[in-house]
Amino acid sequence: MGEPEIKKTSAIKMVGIKVATSLAADKTSLLWQRFMKLRGGIKNASSKDLYSVQVYGKNFMTGDFDTDSIFEKWAGMSVTDHDTSYKILENLVIPQGLYAVFTHHGTAKKFADTSKYIFENWLPASEYRLANRPHFEVLGSTYKGPENPDSEEHIWIPIEEK
Repeated sequence: MGEPEIKKTSAIKMVGIKVATSLAADKTSLLWQRFMKLRGGIKNASSKDLYSVQVYGKNFMTGDFDTDSIFEKWAGMSVTDHDTSYKILENLVIPQGLYAVFTHHGTAKKFADTSKYIFENWLPASEYRLANRPHFEVLGSTYKGPENPDSEEHIWIPIEEK
């Protein structure tokens, strides 16, 4: 795993669906199955990229977070503007801010190794600490699915200077 690219992003407007879940009772697969059936109805997508977003809350920031901790998981797409006509899809804004952007290569099962490196090695040794904003992954043209070893996704970790 290499060094991340440090990027400052503008606010990102998203449309998608969400679920309350935990790492132990992971509902990610069901969330994505449902979203993929709905994404064709998004009229104003700003790209074809998919976004997997986690809103962890204060317990994640304070270290009071374990595999049973509940957080909000989103599946969605970025949009040029929020449309209020959707019946099922919801709006989310990822606030502007500084992010460490890592590239994960491999299957979803190997994602835990990438996360371990980010949070146990890179972050403590860096000049940054976690910021209390959503974490997200961008699944673009190089994303080939959760079981494909050649798959690639970009992990955006919210940071601020120590």
